[in-house]
Amino acid sequence: MSTAQRTDVAVVGVGRMGRHHVRIYDELEQANLVAVVDQDEERAETVADEFGCKAYPSIEALLEHHPDIRAVSVAVPTNHHVAAAQPLLARRVACLIEKPLAPTVKDAKILADTAKAHHAVLQVGHTERFNPAIRAVATLNVTPRFIDVDRVSPMTFRSLDVGVVMDMMIHDLDIILMLVDSPIRKIDAAGVSVLGPHEDIASARIVFDTGCVANLTASRMSMKVERKMRLFSEQVYVSLDYQKRGGMMVRKTDNNMDALTAVREQISQGKDLSDLDYSSMIQIEELMMDLPPGEDDPLTAELTSFIKAAQTGQSPAVDADAGYAAVAAAERVIAAIRDHKWRGLDDPRLVIGHSD
Repeated sequence: MSTAQRTDVAVVGVGRMGRHHVRIYDELEQANLVAVVDQDEERAETVADEFGCKAYPSIEALLEHHPDIRAVSVAVPTNHHVAAAQPLLARRVACLIEKPLAPTVKDAKILADTAKAHHAVLQVGHTERFNPAIRAVATLNVTPRFIDVDRVSPMTFRSLDVGVVMDMMIHDLDIILMLVDSPIRKIDAAGVSVLGPHEDIASARIVFDTGCVANLTASRMSMKVERKMRLFSEQVYVSLDYQKRGGMMVRKTDNNMDALTAVREQISQGKDLSDLDYSSMIQIEELMMDLPPGEDDPLTAELTSFIKAAQTGQSPAVDADAGYAAVAAAERVIAAIRDHKWRGLDDPRLVIGHSD
């Protein structure tokens, strides 16, 4: 692809996540990495030198030297998303804002409204949407009835400006909202803080208007890393492993329905089935993922999708409305945690990690 066909792009905030954006933009044929921005000028200069682009200490300096910049990744701390992205959106610069869109629904609305008012592309960095396993499930067009999610990891001492709901659970809130596609009726939740003012462990039960129930557990105080989802519907059961980017499913077919019907009849007749091998009655399939080369990496697929939206002006895969909905759901979970009544404890905080 010639330079004339590539889109000039910059990254604002080159900490851990922003640096990944820089690396991938530098590799993408569709992107022309021109600059990085960070208040830490030494860090910005170091990254710029490594990837052969310019370094600036502010958004104002970026726009002054690159008034025609087309696309920007915003990877600053969540509390600074509005300050960093609003002036870019007002100039019709396409923005990919790392998740969550904002720390509050009020700020999320400011960003969404600014993008709409100026007809700017706004994509939210819910990278798990681009996980091959999630993309495969989305193509099944199932109607979820029950969803169970576990997302736990050891403490990394990053993103401590927000709790585990905004830091980790919001990934799964976004995915569940997409899959269920129904308003939330009720949320019950509990959470505990360990190291700071925000919850480090949280559990939520969400009931949707369709009747679907989703149970979510998130922890950044675990002794292991685990990211799994189990989805039950009338058509299929799906088990996903986010880390392995794969999964398996059991479909309802004529063969297994006949087997289950036969078993029901035997149970009704009081027969002893203790020697029956249940696994022989079901057909387990690997979740098929047919992706273009290079798109098996979620962040690469996300940034490729963003550049395409910036070039065409089309609605991105995860737009401002989706980002707003995830923040709104997260706020409701946090409110439910705050309203949860603890009894018999003066201080409900935990003092040690857990292993499951």
